[in-house]
Amino acid sequence: MKIIAVIPARYASTRFPAKLMQDLGGKTVILTTYEAAVETNLFDDVFVVTDSELIYNEIISHNGKAIMSIKEHESGSDRIAEAVESIDVDIVVNVQGDEPFINSEPLKELIEFFKKDADKKIDLASLMREIKEDEEINNPNNVKVVVDQNQFALYFSRSVIPYAREKNVGVRYMQHIGIYAFRKQALLDFYSLPMKSLEASEKLEQLRYLEFGKRIKMVETTHVGIGIDTLEDLEKARKML
Repeated sequence: MKIIAVIPARYASTRFPAKLMQDLGGKTVILTTYEAAVETNLFDDVFVVTDSELIYNEIISHNGKAIMSIKEHESGSDRIAEAVESIDVDIVVNVQGDEPFINSEPLKELIEFFKKDADKKIDLASLMREIKEDEEINNPNNVKVVVDQNQFALYFSRSVIPYAREKNVGVRYMQHIGIYAFRKQALLDFYSLPMKSLEASEKLEQLRYLEFGKRIKMVETTHVGIGIDTLEDLEKARKML
């Protein structure tokens, strides 16, 4: 089974333009993330896929591997699918370009599920963590997920799901952590399928997979990634280093 990591890296960012090219301890954020992914030793190969010549050259000039996107893309899955279309691979792991402090344990867990999935019942695997504070639960920026008894995703939403009409019935609220592992074919199928109303409404690409019958295995974790979305986040990351 060949497993690769792909790091989608857009130069433009609404909240923090050019964040991936900012300095973090003498290296750019994107190079730090790339090297951290390589150092996990979980992958047969690691690629950055980008729409930016600056980011492409940054990785290549440090003996890394990068792929230039040919088309404009609305989602990370589309960008990754285009990149891996001609690569011989079984499992593709999406590593977030703006999360340079990679925790290898949850990635290892996702990969193990595919290794044990002899019947290929899993199309994708992703992470979730329990949230308990009302502020977190009600925040539409925290995507919630509900799962069945076998931990396959039933639905993702920015709204509060499930709605607690009855209290004290043991409901747990799970936040989706946007780290994915895909079978290559699931990615290619996504790339060829149209966006439907649920995805368009919630602006959540994972709903396209569900709307077209793909099975998403959810793995519970306590991992909370440290993303760099603002200048303040960057300062915190520098202090961590």
